[in-house]
Amino acid sequence: MGSWAEIENEDPDFMRRARELLDVHKHKTLATIRRDGSPRISGTETSLIEGNLWFGSMWRSLKALDLLRDPRFALHGPTVDPSADWKGDVKFSGTASEVDDDHIKEVIAQGIEEDLGQYHLFRADIKELVVTSVAGSHLQIVVWKEGRGITTFKRK
Repeated sequence: MGSWAEIENEDPDFMRRARELLDVHKHKTLATIRRDGSPRISGTETSLIEGNLWFGSMWRSLKALDLLRDPRFALHGPTVDPSADWKGDVKFSGTASEVDDDHIKEVIAQGIEEDLGQYHLFRADIKELVVTSVAGSHLQIVVWKEGRGITTFKRK
């Protein structure tokens, strides 16, 4: 399992960059696997709490049912149109584990005025994390993979 904190211990600067890109906007895009094996795209919000990346889902939603059946996911940070000052983007993939933790749910609910009611909470077990940006005239792709560490690619 790759928790946020474990990857951060390996390379704090890389994870600081990933966090900046993840926090550009509130909403992210989550891909799950439908029962028939095709992909499903859903919006989601994430939280970084106690060294883990978390995301929730409405109770018994299709997104939650997908993850309970097949925990594999891909998450794309907020998309921002590239421009001269484009900061880049961040992508994660791995598996999601449902966790029923009142403490984490209380932390997530802080500052939210509405009652969240019953919902699913998932902890992301990160297998791959990719930060893409522009470095000079090149596209720079920095990839962390579980068990392999970080590799950097440049493309024209």
